[in-house]
Amino acid sequence: MGDRWALTTEEHALVLTKRQANRLAYAFFLVYFREYGKFPRNTTEVDEPLIVILCKQLGWPEVDTDSVFQISERTLERLRTEIRARFGFREATVADADMLEEWLQVHVAPNAGGEIDAMLERLHAHCKALRIEPPTQERCERIAKAALRTYEERFCAEIFAKLSDTTRAKLDSLLKPNDSDITEYDSIHTSNFAPALLLKLCSNPGRPSLASMQEELDKLTLIRQIELPENLFGNVASRDLERYRRRVAIQEPHELRRLAEATRMTWLAAFVYLRGRGLIDDLVDTLIETVHQIGARAERKVEKELLDDLKRVSGKQNLLFEIADASLSNPDGVVRDVVFPVVGEQNLRDLVKEWKATGPAYRLTLRTVIRNSYKGHYRRMVPKMLQALAFRSNNKHHQPVMDALDLIKQYADSKVHIYPSDADVPLNGVVSDLWRDAVVEKDANDRNRVNRVTYEIAVLEALRERLRCKEIWVVGANRYRNPDEDLPQDFEQNREEYYAALDLPQDVDQFIADLQAEMREALETLNAGIIKNPYVRLSSKNSGWISLSPLEALPDPPTLTVLKTELNTMWPMTNLLDMVKEADLRLGFTYLLKSPTSYESMDRELLQRRLLLCVHGLGTNAGLQRMASLGSGTSAKDLAYVRRRYLNVDSMRSAIAMITNGTLHARDPAIWGSGTTTCASDSKHFGAWDQNLTTQWHVRYGGRGVMIYWHVERNSLCIHSQLKSPSSSEVTSMIEGVIHHCTEMEVDRQYVDSHGQSTVAFAFCRLLGFQLMPRLKNIYAQKLSRPETGMPNAYENLQLILTKPINWDEIRRQYDQIVKYTTALSLATAETGAILRRFTKKNLQHPTYKALAELGKAIKTVFLCRYLHSEELRREINAGLNVIEQWNGATDFVFFARRGEMSSNRKEDHEISMLSLHLIQNCMVYINTLMIQKILAQPHWQGRMTLRDYAALTPLIWEHVNPYGRFDLDMTARLPL
Repeated sequence: MGDRWALTTEEHALVLTKRQANRLAYAFFLVYFREYGKFPRNTTEVDEPLIVILCKQLGWPEVDTDSVFQISERTLERLRTEIRARFGFREATVADADMLEEWLQVHVAPNAGGEIDAMLERLHAHCKALRIEPPTQERCERIAKAALRTYEERFCAEIFAKLSDTTRAKLDSLLKPNDSDITEYDSIHTSNFAPALLLKLCSNPGRPSLASMQEELDKLTLIRQIELPENLFGNVASRDLERYRRRVAIQEPHELRRLAEATRMTWLAAFVYLRGRGLIDDLVDTLIETVHQIGARAERKVEKELLDDLKRVSGKQNLLFEIADASLSNPDGVVRDVVFPVVGEQNLRDLVKEWKATGPAYRLTLRTVIRNSYKGHYRRMVPKMLQALAFRSNNKHHQPVMDALDLIKQYADSKVHIYPSDADVPLNGVVSDLWRDAVVEKDANDRNRVNRVTYEIAVLEALRERLRCKEIWVVGANRYRNPDEDLPQDFEQNREEYYAALDLPQDVDQFIADLQAEMREALETLNAGIIKNPYVRLSSKNSGWISLSPLEALPDPPTLTVLKTELNTMWPMTNLLDMVKEADLRLGFTYLLKSPTSYESMDRELLQRRLLLCVHGLGTNAGLQRMASLGSGTSAKDLAYVRRRYLNVDSMRSAIAMITNGTLHARDPAIWGSGTTTCASDSKHFGAWDQNLTTQWHVRYGGRGVMIYWHVERNSLCIHSQLKSPSSSEVTSMIEGVIHHCTEMEVDRQYVDSHGQSTVAFAFCRLLGFQLMPRLKNIYAQKLSRPETGMPNAYENLQLILTKPINWDEIRRQYDQIVKYTTALSLATAETGAILRRFTKKNLQHPTYKALAELGKAIKTVFLCRYLHSEELRREINAGLNVIEQWNGATDFVFFARRGEMSSNRKEDHEISMLSLHLIQNCMVYINTLMIQKILAQPHWQGRMTLRDYAALTPLIWEHVNPYGRFDLDMTARLPL
C-alpha cells in the first residue's frame, strides 16, 4: 500500500486535533474516503495492512480492525459529516438515485455484459466524480439491477420490433415438438409429447460420420428457415448474446413460454443466431474429420491386407547376382529349369509380394479402396454440403480449389462419370501427387478426360487442407470465418497504442538490431564455454549431433518426511469434501456460481450446500447420484437442477481464479518465496465417450479420450485448464493459457515439453512478453542459426551445428503484420486456435508465416545457446516440468471414479468435469498451504528446514486426504487451521 494510504502532513495535523480515542477511526475513514469516495460499512471492508500503516504513522501499537468501529454511532456520523465536507461531497438523495439509474442504463449496461459487480464499480467511480457519497451497498445493488432490467426490456423491445410476424411464429414453434415427431400414442396421451425442437437444436453433433453430418445439416436447415433479419444483432456485444443463449439453453421450454413475448423472442433470436454459427463450425469440423477418416480407414485396411501377405526377403542383392549368373550361364533355358533351382520359386513369390506392399502397387490399392468407400457411401454428402456451406477465399493462389468446388456443384445432379471435354477442370493446385495419375484417364478416342468421382476425392482433400489453415473460410461461421475478421479492425488507427501495449519498437530496424545483438551474445557465450563444458559434446554424426549428459539427481530433502508425518498426525484422513467446504467458507467461491437468468429464488445456504456437492461429484467423477445423501433431503434431481442452472464454464473459471488468487495471498513469503512468475504446462489423457467431435483415439494411450491441458506454477497451483482433442495443437493451448488465465499471476517463463513448442511458438511467445523454455526430446538434432551473412567462420567451436543465416528481410517486410497478429492474440479478437491455424506447415507460402518462422529460429537459437551453456537453466526447466507431472499424478487420485472416464458425449459436460477437478485440486493446494504454514509456525520447527527442504516443499500432497466413503456435508464443522 505504501504512500498511497499514508496521511499527508495536513491530514496528520487534522487527526491530532481529535480526541485520542477517535483518532484512529478518523484517520482510517479519512484515508478510505479519499481513495474510494465512500465509507466502509462494517469490519469486512477494513484492510488490516492499512490499519498497520496508520498505527505506525500515529505512533500507536497495532490494534485489531474491530477497534475502528468501537465508538458510538453518533460520533461516527459526526466524523463522516466532517470528512464529507472536507472533500466537498454530499449524501445521495432520491433524485440522485434516479439519475444514477438512468446513467447506468445509457452508459454502462450496454457494455457490462450483465455483470452487476462491473456496474457497481462504474457507479461508485461516477459518484466519486460527481462528489456524491453513494447510497448503501444494498441500495446500489437495487439501482444497478433496476438499470439492467430496464435496459434489457428496452433492448428486447427494439429487437422484437425488427422481427416479422412470420419470424416470431417460427421462433415460437421451437418451443413445440415437430408435428412429424408426434406419434399416434402421443396425440392420445398428452403427457408423452415428443421433445420440443429447441432441445433438438441444443444437442451436440455425434462422432464424424455421414449420419452425423446429415443431422447437423437438418439442424442448420431448421435454423435458416426461421429467417432472422440481416444485421439483427449488428452492434450487440457477443457476451450479451451468449448470456441470452445460455438462458435459453438452461431453461425448459415450458419455462420460456412464461416469459414476456418481447423477452422470449429476443432470447430465442439470440440463441438461433449463435447456434447457426456454431452449427456451421460443427459441420466444417465434421467435414474435415470425415475426409480424414476416409483416407485413414483405407490405409488401415490396405496395410492389414498387405501385412498378411508381406514377408521380408533377406539377401535380395545376393539373389540378384545368383539370378544374373544362372541366366548368363544358360540364356536360352527355361526359367523353371534355370532360375528356380538357384533361388527358389517361393523366394521369388515373396519378393513380388514385398514389392507390391512397398511400391506403386500399394498406392494403387490405396486409391482403389478410398474411391470405392467414397463412391459407395460418403459421396451422398457432397451435394448437400456444397448447398449448405458457402466457401470463400481471400487468396488468389487458392482460386483453383474454389473453381473446382464450383465445378462439382455444377455437376452435382448429373450422372456422367467423366467431365465433358469442353469443361474447364482445374488440376494444378488442386490434385495431389497421390491422385494425379488416377484423375486423368484416356477415353475411347485416346483423349485425356477427368474421372469425376476420383476428382471429387482430390478436391475434398484439397479443401480439407485449406480449411484447416483458413485459406478457405466459410460464410456465417465463427471459428472458420473470414480470417481478416480475426484481426483488430482499428489497428491502423491505433498502431502506436498497440505497439506500446506489447512493448515493441515501431522501428523494425531497431527490433532486428536488438535481436541480432542478443543472438551474437548468446552464440559467443556458448562458443567460449562449450570446450570446458563437460555435459555438452558436439560431433559430426548426421551432419551435426548434440550429446547432452543427463542431470545428476539432487540429494533427498532431509526433513520433508518428518513434516508430512506430522501433517498426517494433525489432520489424519481429512475428507476431500471437507477441504473443498473449508476453502469455500474462507474464500466464498460459490457466490460466483450464479445462474445466468435474471432471478434466483433458492435460499443461498441451501444452494451453497448443493453447489459443493455438485462440484465434488463432478470433480471426483463419482457423479451426482452418489452425492445425494439419504439423510440430507437432497436428491439427485435437485443436484442435476443446480448443475444445469448454476455451473457453466465462465462462472467456474471465475471461482477457480478466486481460489488461485486466495492461495497466492495466503502464502507466507518466508516459506514459499516472495512471488512466482514461472509456469509449466502439459496435457493429460482422460478416457471419454466417443459420440462427439472432441473425443479421438490416441495411439500413445491406446484408447479413446480427450486431453486436458494444464498450466501449473512452480508451487503446484494450477492457473488454467483447457479441454482439447488429442490431435489439436498443444502450442495453441500453451499460448491461450498464458495470456488468458484470468488470475493475478504474471507469467514471464513458460516450461513445456517437445509437443508444446514450435518455431512459430518461439516467435509469438517473445512478442507476447514471456519466454518459452522447452525440454526438447530431440535435442541431438537441433541447429543454431547464424545472425548475419558473410561470416561463415565465426563461432569456430559451434560449426558442426550452425546452419544458414536468418533472413532478416522477411521479418522486415512482415513486421507490421506480425505485430497485428500478436495484438489479435493479446486482445482475444478471435479464439487463439483460429488465429494460429493460419501458421501451420500446410501453409508454408503465407508471407507472414515465413517471417514468423525466421523470427522463431532467431529466438530459438538464443534459447538453445543458453540451454546448452547453463546447467542451472536445464535444472530449472526440469524442476518446473516435474511439478506438472506431480499435478497429473494427483488427478488420478482425485478423479478416481469410473476408472477416470468421462461418461458423457457433451463437450460442455467434459469441460465442467475438467473445471470441477481443477477447482477441487486447487482447494486441496490451498488448504494444504494453510496446514503446512501452521506446522512450520510452531516453535520446534524454527530453523529446522534447510534450503533443500524449501526447494522441494510442495502443497500438492494427498497422503492425509480421503476422497472415498460417505459424502456427508456438515457446513458447521470446520477444519482446525
